[in-house]
Amino acid sequence: MTGRKAGRGGDRGAATVWAAFAACALCVVFGVVLALGQAVGARHRAGGAADLAALAAADRALWGEAEACAAASRVAAAQGAELARCAVRDGIAEVTARVVRGPYRPEVRSRAGPPGRAPLLERAPGTAPGPPSGVP
Repeated sequence: MTGRKAGRGGDRGAATVWAAFAACALCVVFGVVLALGQAVGARHRAGGAADLAALAAADRALWGEAEACAAASRVAAAQGAELARCAVRDGIAEVTARVVRGPYRPEVRSRAGPPGRAPLLERAPGTAPGPPSGVP
């Protein structure tokens, strides 16, 4: 024998190899979770900026599209986003905000305007116009 105890075989150091593989796997999972968190955070920032920019544009809609979109651009910039698109038609402002965070560039579209003027909302057949059920 060459100094090994009988019955032990060639397993010397196997636990170290398994621990190294487990540590590498945990690092990969941790990296994926961090990347996903960054993507979700960028999407939420873009959504908030788009909503606030649409409200600002709708507030200035009566002053013309140029003034409304300028206000929307200022609000989006204050939220750490850039205004990708802006349009005001019939008092309804529709904007798209973009946030650039690392490799992620989410764009979110939002619309705002006076109540009861949303042209894309449809009622179910046979229902009366008005607020949804359960709303006072």
